[in-house]
Amino acid sequence: MFIKNPPPSYVPKYRIGPFRTIDLSINTNLIFSSEIDNYFDNRFGSFNYSYHYRGRKAFYLALSQYNLQKDDEVAIITTSQNTYISGCVTVEIEKFCNWSREINEKTKIIFVNHEFGFPYEDLANLKQYGLPIIEDCAHSFYSESTNKTIGKIGDFVIYSFPKMFPLQIGGLLVSNCGIKFKKDDFLDKGELNYIKSVLSRYFPDKREVLKKRIHNYNLLMNKFSDLGFKPRFELQSGYVPGVFMFKVPDENIDLIKLRKHVEIHGIECSVFYGERAFFVPVHQNLNDFDIDYIYFTIQNFVNETEKNQLIGNDPQSA
Repeated sequence: MFIKNPPPSYVPKYRIGPFRTIDLSINTNLIFSSEIDNYFDNRFGSFNYSYHYRGRKAFYLALSQYNLQKDDEVAIITTSQNTYISGCVTVEIEKFCNWSREINEKTKIIFVNHEFGFPYEDLANLKQYGLPIIEDCAHSFYSESTNKTIGKIGDFVIYSFPKMFPLQIGGLLVSNCGIKFKKDDFLDKGELNYIKSVLSRYFPDKREVLKKRIHNYNLLMNKFSDLGFKPRFELQSGYVPGVFMFKVPDENIDLIKLRKHVEIHGIECSVFYGERAFFVPVHQNLNDFDIDYIYFTIQNFVNETEKNQLIGNDPQSA
């Protein structure tokens, strides 16, 4: 059985990214390797990428390559075209200029967010505007769009390693526009060695990573269908999910209270604000038992909500 509402000191911890506490010791004891450089050299070109502490640091560097003025705008385009956008994106843009959710006469850059591993498929059509494009592939390191253009259209492309691999720091900025960076210049030696060693250890596991994420996605999809929840995004060939997002059509389910309930059970999650949708982890370090726990936690909230509705109480507030 699973314990409902455990004391705060005794909750498990499930993150959106695959990093676990045990990875502290595993990563610390890895023998240094820079084999990942060979992979990136082949994938991106030897002088077309640079390592960074976080993906948002890479984004800042990309924005700094343009002479942005305070009244300029960065147009944010997302896979879903929902109003939801991470503060990590908007905060960095606001250091330079304004942002909007449409392309207009003030737009100087188009920022494309391939949301949660699900590519924005009309990427090539954005070239007609003649504006610089920055692609956010933070959750989409391995995802492929139908026409194979993801990560290849943007003048700059941003990756965030902790979204895909079990490490605590690391981002990558890829340049497709001829601007060159020294790839090792933005981190100290210790940080750089840590990132390279962990990535060198895990990037050969690509096939298993993809297989496990898709397995977990399908398992969650099947389980949540019993609650009347359907996936927000369609999982197509080549897509590698960064989260499992599902639609919650029942207006009686308070998504803000659901988030609180799920978080106090140790599961990182969020409402997909602007829609009645919600997302939970789906990464490769979750096993079937972990999936059962995530399902149990949300099922418990739904059952309590339905019970309270029947007896006339307020919806679940735990």
